[in-house]
Amino acid sequence: MPVVERVPSVARAADIGIVHLGLGAFHRAHQAVYLQRHLNRHGASPWGVCSANLRSNRTLVEQLREQQCRYTVAEYRDREQVTLRDIRVMREALYVGDGGEELQQLLQRMADPRTRIVTLTVTEKGYCLNPATGQLRLQDPAIVHDLAHPQTPRTAPGIVLEALRRRHAAGIPAFTVLCCDNMPDNGQRTRQAVMGLEEQGSELAQWIEQQVAFPGCMVDRIVPAMDAQAFIGLQQLGCQDPAAVVCESFSQWVIEDHFPQGRPDWEVEGVQMVADVRPFETMKLRMLNGSHSLLAYIGLLAGHETVFDAIGDPDLLRFIQCYMGEEAAPTLSMPVGIDIAGYARDLCARFANDSLQHRLRQIAMDGSQKLPQRWLQGAQQLLDAGRDIDCIALGIAAWIRYCTQPLPHVVEDPLNAVFADLAGSLEGAQRVDGFLDLQQVFAAELSARPAFRDAVHRAYSAVEHTGMAGHLKNFAAHN
Repeated sequence: MPVVERVPSVARAADIGIVHLGLGAFHRAHQAVYLQRHLNRHGASPWGVCSANLRSNRTLVEQLREQQCRYTVAEYRDREQVTLRDIRVMREALYVGDGGEELQQLLQRMADPRTRIVTLTVTEKGYCLNPATGQLRLQDPAIVHDLAHPQTPRTAPGIVLEALRRRHAAGIPAFTVLCCDNMPDNGQRTRQAVMGLEEQGSELAQWIEQQVAFPGCMVDRIVPAMDAQAFIGLQQLGCQDPAAVVCESFSQWVIEDHFPQGRPDWEVEGVQMVADVRPFETMKLRMLNGSHSLLAYIGLLAGHETVFDAIGDPDLLRFIQCYMGEEAAPTLSMPVGIDIAGYARDLCARFANDSLQHRLRQIAMDGSQKLPQRWLQGAQQLLDAGRDIDCIALGIAAWIRYCTQPLPHVVEDPLNAVFADLAGSLEGAQRVDGFLDLQQVFAAELSARPAFRDAVHRAYSAVEHTGMAGHLKNFAAHN
């Protein structure tokens, strides 16, 4: 049994000052933990949280309500050490997936003058943006609904816009919108999504442009999805909490410091408040998230199930180290004092945390939304500099095979119907070309480059002939 440290909560927030959209495991294990630390330090504060689930999980909301929104976060350093944190910063939990009464409660809460910050973790696809261009997908059925029925929105951008509309009409200062999802320039992307729903030049659009802050931020903590095995592990520690969440002990949060209506003094809790978050954001997207996606698609095709299993494959470990050092790091421009090589070593150690059982299929979800920021923008820079993209090309080839092979899984992606059509009508090199022509994923400037297409074709052909495990051995032998 591991050594267990218990960290109790010492107070409950006095009021709600933050509304969060996206009541998932990551929010509960990351942002809420920082706010709980703040609450423990200061006692009753005005920075309690109302968290809303926008999608299908009503059960979680009901569980939290039964527990007065109290739950446990289990931080695993390894199999020998775990910290159990009691989290009570959440004051209210709402489910708005059915667009009913609780949606109006959420909008009222967001329009309340006491709400000064709205944070989001709705995943990349939750912003309804074209991942290749960053523009709002106006043909998305949920966006079509929000344009026609703005007072009963279904999307996160629509909810933010309607709440801002109400504040503007009532003469209430705007809240700050803080995106905590893995997107490049995530603050600006969130602004684009919200503004894309409002008529350009309108009085509301001008007010949002002038008064609403959309700071960027970078979040970092590995938080696997909860499954039966995770709950069994918690029960063995004496934790019977059905709303508990597990994560690694490492945590990082870097935020652009632009909060006109005020904010908690997060820096006291270890948050890095900076003028420009983009270098940190890009480093994390390409080093951690990019490596995670490589481990997912390549690891699954090589027969692995978890990140721990995949990084324990010496050939795949060597591949990831090569990617970080030769294809991710050269695209970064970091402030003085940031040790990129040390960050890479730390990432490999974090991936090797055998207590998390982070499933590769969870990481493989929604690849069409993730590839541009994790691999493709870096690939463009590498090609511009005359460098190779062998690792990224193999990742793309593995993604194509994962999305089209008759493997024992369901491809969870907004474009899964498109993938099925390509798999059914094209084979071999034609299938690769069909994928590379997807404008929803690949920017035309990159897709049209012969060097890019040739690299992906070579990788796909090599895997077809030798299998993924065989190709990894060949790669390791030559690098």
